[in-house]
Amino acid sequence: MRLNDHNHTIVKINYACAIVSRKITVVLIGLLTLTMGSANGLVGAKGKQPLFSFGVITDVQYADIPDGRSFLGVPRYYRHSILVLQRAVQNWNNLQKLKFAVNCGDIVDGFCPKDQSLNAVKKVVSEFENFSGPVHHMIGNHCLYNLSRDKLLPLLKNPNLDGRAYYDFTPSPEYRFVILDGYDISAIGWPQEHPHTLEALKILGEKNPNSDKNSPAGLVGLERRFLKFNGTVGKEQLEWLDDVLQDATKLNQKVVICCHLSLHPGASSPAALLWNYDEVMGIVHRYNCVKVCLAGHDHKGGYSVDSHGVHHRVLEAALECPPGADAFGHIDVFDDRLLLVGADRMQSTEMIFAP
Repeated sequence: MRLNDHNHTIVKINYACAIVSRKITVVLIGLLTLTMGSANGLVGAKGKQPLFSFGVITDVQYADIPDGRSFLGVPRYYRHSILVLQRAVQNWNNLQKLKFAVNCGDIVDGFCPKDQSLNAVKKVVSEFENFSGPVHHMIGNHCLYNLSRDKLLPLLKNPNLDGRAYYDFTPSPEYRFVILDGYDISAIGWPQEHPHTLEALKILGEKNPNSDKNSPAGLVGLERRFLKFNGTVGKEQLEWLDDVLQDATKLNQKVVICCHLSLHPGASSPAALLWNYDEVMGIVHRYNCVKVCLAGHDHKGGYSVDSHGVHHRVLEAALECPPGADAFGHIDVFDDRLLLVGADRMQSTEMIFAP
């Protein structure tokens, strides 16, 4: 369609203004991205610098075997998962700002041939050791299918606390991190006659009528958590947790809890819950200090905020990334929120604390 000269001039002016406006918009967005950081479309906390940052990954479940599927038919990429870990470590190192990394458990898969278990665990641990900072590992069920606790814990190089796999650490004066052992009382990982094994078998006998204790058949709702591949936090660990949270409250510290198993049914399927998640959260809810709980185990991931304002983030599994895909991230820690910046299949999540 032809335009007269007058209209043509107006169009040219409008077009020039649009170009200038777009350039200004692009510059502003660029500045926002530089100052605030972004991933998967998520732009973080009001231009503030984080107090510190840390890397996250879960459920690598490496094994030198062909790809397979879960019991639910979800594809699993056993050899590719270690490549996801390698890219995670490279990304964390490139950021040059991460204080530590958290692995929410299951570094080697249960289908790994048992004569390869030790070397497979060593191989994955060595990949984690390429990270420039410390790595905090949680025990997962697949770890315990491969190695008993006494062989596994020294390889993970967590703080040695008389064989315990739970501990806390303080990366900054404002925050404390609590690493829970969800397999403290468990039918896997301990010797057969160990009191913790016997206690776990007693719980399973009372709660799960199936001969295959990994089967949820006939179990309804939250009762579906009573499966052999889950576990529970023992009495001594519960008392320790209460003491830690009491101390954190006195010091005005915010707390992040990390556990392989989920602590809230809103963030995962019932089959991925800690057996006594309700007891643990009962202790957590006595205090105001716990802001976020991180977990793995439920490979699809999940997120919820409970009735007390505690954020529960179950991380997506590295194992279920097809070739070329990724699931890892890093978390920027602010005074009033945590910002998970996820790569690819790991969803970015901004967790703003309740007042």
